[in-house]
Amino acid sequence: MFFCKKCVMPNTKPDLHFDDEGICDACRSQEAKNHEINWQEREKEFLELIKKYKKHPVYDCVLGVSGGKDSTYQVLKCLEFGLNPLCVCFEPSIPTKLGKKNLRNLNNLGVDLIHIKRNPLIYKKLSREALIRTGDNEWQNHLGIFTCVPKIAVAFDIPLIIWGENSQIEYGGPASSKEKNTLGREWLEEFGGLLGNRISDMIDVDGISEKDLYFYTYPSDEELQRVGVTGLFLGYYFKWDYKYNLKLAQENGFKTNTRPIETTYENFENLDCYSNHVHDYLKYCKYGFGRATDNACLDIRLGYISREEGVRLVNKYDGKPPKKAIKKYLEFSGFSEKEFEKIVDSYTNKKIFKRDENGKFLRDSDGSLIKKDEFVLK
Repeated sequence: MFFCKKCVMPNTKPDLHFDDEGICDACRSQEAKNHEINWQEREKEFLELIKKYKKHPVYDCVLGVSGGKDSTYQVLKCLEFGLNPLCVCFEPSIPTKLGKKNLRNLNNLGVDLIHIKRNPLIYKKLSREALIRTGDNEWQNHLGIFTCVPKIAVAFDIPLIIWGENSQIEYGGPASSKEKNTLGREWLEEFGGLLGNRISDMIDVDGISEKDLYFYTYPSDEELQRVGVTGLFLGYYFKWDYKYNLKLAQENGFKTNTRPIETTYENFENLDCYSNHVHDYLKYCKYGFGRATDNACLDIRLGYISREEGVRLVNKYDGKPPKKAIKKYLEFSGFSEKEFEKIVDSYTNKKIFKRDENGKFLRDSDGSLIKKDEFVLK
């Protein structure tokens, strides 16, 4: 295990590549965004492209939204360019009061909003099975977000979908994915975090039928071709800066938490759902980095903090179990604390974290896993 020399991301991150100088491709992508890409030309390209989609009698495009800072920014950009978007929110696993308030605020910006209140019985079954199979408690929600939006686009005959950032550019990934300005079935299956598990694998789990999985299933090629659905990354055309997005969202009514969330030093991430904090903790158990590392890397690349400051923040905040969120997740899922801990331990990285002579993972006084010395960020 080693860390990028510019940011603080370890090489345990899936799909992340490092060059001969020990610098990760996410940092190199940021350099390209800063110095190589002509953003004025990209904006012109976007404006020309959306002209041909203004043919629907009501809606110009479909947006997948959560009410967070980035989806609020997406709505504001669409309205700025005269688009009338139909917004679609796939209900989060364990909604928070603040998340609901921010979603109402997004709605009140002046857009129509479809809020998909998924079948809670089916969703719970998917959530439990996904945690056991993949070690990701949010697998079904991430899938639902990416499939319900094209489902609505097909149902309403709206050919244009506008997504947010391309995560392969912002967080690192194969070079071939960075040139893509579209999100479709291929991108979802390769980069959407499905972890080798497909929705068809969930049929017959605890009585789940194919009909139960309608909103979790990507539209057929025939349906997409009939409507001519295209999904564009807004971040391909406009330089993505999450702190700028936050500022613009706050100026338009978006509210942050009064204190940092459980898994990082920031107070504006994943405000809509408690379960997301559990997801970030599981990532730390698997790969040795969590949400604080993600935030620190973005802040370093964007020039908001130094690498030295990033090291300090990561060592202070990463890896602490989000106790409130875990309690909420156990109440939601029905797993006992022992069952949950057993599943988490089965996915925890034995190469990174210390164990005793019986193979049990060692934890410090606040319940955090203890890394082996060679895996500690310095």
